[in-house]
Amino acid sequence: MYQVKTLVAFAALVMVGVGGAQKVQRAGVNIAGFDFGMTIDGNFTQSQMVPPLKSQGGPDGIGQMQHFAKGDSLNIFRLPVAWQYLVNYKLGGSLDSNNMNVYNELVQGCLGTGALCIIDIHNYARWYQGIVGQGGVTNQDLTSLWSQLASRYKGNSNIVFGLMNEPHDLNINTWAATVQACVTAIRQAGATSQIILLPGDHFTAVGGFSTGSGPALVGVHNLDGSKTNLVFDVHQYLDSDSSGTHTECTHNGVDNLQTLATWLKSNGRMALLSETGGGNTASCQTDVCAELDWMNYHNDVYLGWVAWAAGSFESGVFSGHTYELDLVPAYANGKWTDKPLVSSCVAGKFH
Repeated sequence: MYQVKTLVAFAALVMVGVGGAQKVQRAGVNIAGFDFGMTIDGNFTQSQMVPPLKSQGGPDGIGQMQHFAKGDSLNIFRLPVAWQYLVNYKLGGSLDSNNMNVYNELVQGCLGTGALCIIDIHNYARWYQGIVGQGGVTNQDLTSLWSQLASRYKGNSNIVFGLMNEPHDLNINTWAATVQACVTAIRQAGATSQIILLPGDHFTAVGGFSTGSGPALVGVHNLDGSKTNLVFDVHQYLDSDSSGTHTECTHNGVDNLQTLATWLKSNGRMALLSETGGGNTASCQTDVCAELDWMNYHNDVYLGWVAWAAGSFESGVFSGHTYELDLVPAYANGKWTDKPLVSSCVAGKFH
């Protein structure tokens, strides 16, 4: 987070509004912590990482997901992680067995809820300033990672491959070739049917996606040339500068969603809003609820939303203060209690 094959092929994934329920198929929350210490230039400081796992001395991310799934009927979670952590700082190297086993505990906890679980490489298309495929870091470095992850999880249909969090300031046509290389590597590794999320430039923001990233990425395809389960990955925040760094919201983002929806429909494609959110304030409850309400009525092109963020954003855990977009449910006396934005909008608009 910073900021910002045809529709028939998705019939099993999406509940189309016409003649049926006016609701997206998927709604959930990001479970952050394995990404803490990552900066937008791809630098990573592991000492700042806070795994959302009780076994690692962190918050109970698995318990949070169990609550969100059982108590709120949410059914998709995104699990951000630093690339460096998974390979123990060895660019192009093998998955580190110890680190991967720790991260996999969170993945298995997610899978245990029955939800879709997004493996999100949270590196902004970078490894220590080097842009993947555009100087210093090769496509092969990233495809090596994805080939290994796909081999590990190819047997589980509830795994979603989130290729990269919020690429920015890059050549989008060159990046599209990198995305294609990753899709090819994942499919060749045997993960032939899982959803793969395709991120664009400009922090993969909804605004402008239809005129920039979308046209560059629209040709990315599976091994057989189809585009089945290749879903565009978009983000949107509703504060004054669309950065997601303020507790107050100033707009509902519907205009941007409408522009993208028109483009998606004309190209027979779908998108997932894998980051959105705001503060637990009246303005954000109004605007985020309006955003998600609108998406429910356009579920022919939007698969759903994943709000930012729970996990290790507990008060006092994140840099010693309350995080502006904290969606961590409170736990006391054996009971979880949602933050207002979750109960009103993130879950409230999915019931």
